[in-house]
Amino acid sequence: MNLAEAIIIKNVEKHPVKSAIGFKKKDDGWKELSWKKFSEIIFKTANALKNAGVEENDKVAIYADNSGEWMIFDLAIMSIGAITVPIYSTNNAEQAEYIINDSQSKIILVGNQMQYDASLEILQKGSSLQNIIISKKAVWIKKEFNSFYLEDFIAKSSPKFEICKKEYDDVATLIYTSGTTGTPKGVMLTHGNFIKAFDAHFEYFKFKNFEEELSLAFLPLTHVFERSWSLLCLYGGARVYFLENPKDISSALEEVKPTMMCAVPRFFQKVYAGVLDKAEEGSSLKKKIFDWALKVGSEAGELRSLEKQIPFGLKIKKSVAEALVFSKVKEKMGGRLWFLPCGGASVSPEVTKLFEAMGIHITVGYGLTETTATLTAFPLKHFEHGTCGRPLPGVEIRIGENDEIQARGNGITKGYYNKPEDTKAVFTEDGWFKTGDAGKFDEKGNLIITDRIKDLMKTSNGKYIAPQQIENLLTNNNFIQQIVLIAEGKQFVSALIVPNFEFLKDHLAKNNIPFTNWEEIVQKKEVIDFYKEKVNEFQVHLSDFEKVKKFTLMPAEFEINTGEITPTLKIKRNVVLKKYADIIEKMY
Repeated sequence: MNLAEAIIIKNVEKHPVKSAIGFKKKDDGWKELSWKKFSEIIFKTANALKNAGVEENDKVAIYADNSGEWMIFDLAIMSIGAITVPIYSTNNAEQAEYIINDSQSKIILVGNQMQYDASLEILQKGSSLQNIIISKKAVWIKKEFNSFYLEDFIAKSSPKFEICKKEYDDVATLIYTSGTTGTPKGVMLTHGNFIKAFDAHFEYFKFKNFEEELSLAFLPLTHVFERSWSLLCLYGGARVYFLENPKDISSALEEVKPTMMCAVPRFFQKVYAGVLDKAEEGSSLKKKIFDWALKVGSEAGELRSLEKQIPFGLKIKKSVAEALVFSKVKEKMGGRLWFLPCGGASVSPEVTKLFEAMGIHITVGYGLTETTATLTAFPLKHFEHGTCGRPLPGVEIRIGENDEIQARGNGITKGYYNKPEDTKAVFTEDGWFKTGDAGKFDEKGNLIITDRIKDLMKTSNGKYIAPQQIENLLTNNNFIQQIVLIAEGKQFVSALIVPNFEFLKDHLAKNNIPFTNWEEIVQKKEVIDFYKEKVNEFQVHLSDFEKVKKFTLMPAEFEINTGEITPTLKIKRNVVLKKYADIIEKMY
C-alpha cells in the first residue's frame, strides 16, 4: 500500500471536517486545515507535479524549514509514486548540490531566499533539476529559470486524484545521512517500512483516543525522527502543528499547547537544568518544598509505572506538589504535554525521573535512519530509567561481535541508493543490520547503549571511555552548551567545553565580573574555577579514570556552517579534534 493512501484516504473518510494540520501565518496567528482541505491541496500538488513531468519513481527534493507546505509536498510526491528526497534547510549550496546530483532529483521545493539561490545555481549548471517551486511569495525569484511559487504552480490543478498503487517494498524516500563520519549516503526507506513501523508503535503503546492528540513538529522534518513521528501522528488521525523556526519553541508551546511532541535530549536537559537552577536560587524553604515535591512525584510515578494503586494519602500529597511546583513548569510547556518520544542520543535517568515525577512520560527510544527510527522504546508502564526500553513488535535485536547492536525487522532499510558496496558492508552474511553502536541487554530485556563503536576511546593506560555518556552527564546543567571529550591514546580524559553564554553572562553580572569579549572571558581564572566546580559536581559518581581532569573553555559554539556539527546538532568529533588539535595538545 502507498503510505500517502494509508494516511489520507482513511482520515478523509472518517472525519473530513476535523483538523489535520496547523501552521503559523506571520501576522495572523495559527491556522488549521481540515482533512478534506488538506487532501485537496495535496492532490492539487500531485496533479501539478505530474503535469510538470514527474513520473513514478522519479525523485523530488524538499529543501525547506518545517511548514505545512513541506508535509503537503511530501505526501503529494508519494501520492504519484515518486520518491521524496529531503535536504536539511541549513545545508549550503555544495551540500544540496551533492544530494540533488546523487539522487537525480527533477524538482525541488524551497522555503527561503538562501535555499532558492542555491537551487537556482544548481539548476543553471545543467543538473537533473528542471523546476524550482517556492513555498513563500516573500522570496524573490527569476521566473525565466523555471521558478514557480507553489500557489501559482498548483492554481490550475484539479483536487481530484487517484493515488498511485505501491507495494510495501517500493521506495518512498531517500534520506541522506548527515554524515558525522563521511560522505552522506541516501538511505532507501520503503512504504512498507513506514506503515509496518507505525502499526508496531500502535500495537506497542495501545494509545487511547489517539485522534484527539496534538503534536508540535519542531525538530527538522528532514530527519527521520520528526518525519516518522509526524507521519505516524497523521496516520493515526492526530493533528500536527508545524513550527518553522525551532528557536520559537518556548512561545509555540504556550500557544499551541500540544499533548505530544518528539524531542532530543538537549531539550529535556535544558528544562531539567532550568528547574534545578530555579530551586537552587530560591529560599531554603522553597528548596525544601521542591525536594519534597520531587520525592512525592517520584513515589507516585514509580507506582504508576508498576501499575500499582497509589495510596489516598500519596494522592493528596501529589496534588499539593502539583499545585506548588509542577504546574508552573508544565504551564511553560503548554500545560498538556504527557507523551514525549526522545531520541538522537542518550538521556540521563535523572532527567527522565524528573519528568515522570511531573506526570510527563519521556519515551526514550533507540533507532537510526536506516531502521525507520525506532527499534526500541520505553513502554508506557514497567520501563527502566537509564535504558532505551524494549524492542517494538516486528523488531529483533541481537548483540554481535564487539558488543555491536544488530537488528532485523519491519523498519530496516533496503540499503543505500546506488551504493551496493556500502549496503553490503552494513549487513551481516545472515541478513542482520549492523548499527555501529555498542550495547547490551539488562535482565529484564531492556537495551542499554554503551556508545558508538567508532567513538569508544582507549586511554594510554588501557581504560575504555564511552564519551557520549559522560558528555551527556556534563551537559545536564545550564552552564555547558556543548562538550567534546578527548581520551584516545591519552593518559587522562580532557574536554573542549562550550559554555552556555546566556547563563554565563548572568553569572558574570551577579559576581561583578566585567564583560569584555568571550575570548578574554573564557580565559579568566574566576570563570575557569567556576567551571571546575561545575564539572566536578556533575562527575562525582564517575570512576576516576572517566573523570575530566583538564578542559579548555571555547569562546564560540561549534557551528553547522563550519562543518563542526551536523544539521541534527551532533558534533562531528573527528572534525573538531583535527581543527583544535593545538588546543588539545596544550592540555597534555
